[in-house]
Amino acid sequence: MIELRSVRTLLLSSIAAAVCGLLAQHASSRPSIVFCPGKQVSGSFSAVPGSAGAGNIVYALRLKNHGASACTLTGLPVVSLRGRYGKKLPTNVRSAHPGQATAMLVTLEPGRSATATARFSPDVPGPGEGHTGPCEPTAYRLVVTPNGGGSTSVLIRPRTPVCEHGRLSFSVYTAS
Repeated sequence: MIELRSVRTLLLSSIAAAVCGLLAQHASSRPSIVFCPGKQVSGSFSAVPGSAGAGNIVYALRLKNHGASACTLTGLPVVSLRGRYGKKLPTNVRSAHPGQATAMLVTLEPGRSATATARFSPDVPGPGEGHTGPCEPTAYRLVVTPNGGGSTSVLIRPRTPVCEHGRLSFSVYTAS
């Protein structure tokens, strides 16, 4: 009996070790996600031609991976509008599609880009904003903080005020 128990124990231990080894090998063979740091991307924030109408316009945020390795973006862009001399302006990012997908992984190989679009009003004031002159100061730059930390500053073309206290209704990043 002692020998049979020892054989069973040895057999079960061997099976458990083999299963653990396979699981560890499978886990290590999955690619790890490396999020894009600000220093690895550059970009632009530009009006989409023909998008203006009914007091709204759409701008496209394009980020390009200029690093030597792939990196990933996800979720809604984290941004801050800036004035002519870098002063922070009111910025309020919201989902363009509330209750729907707010995150998707977009892996950028070197030289590849991702895009997220933002709809906003450049000229219709929100509650508490002035009704003479621009609703908010003109934004010249957009500081983008990718998921990997750090930030990158992109030009806004054409520069524009963003009404409703900087309300930007953003889509999630998609490969472009």
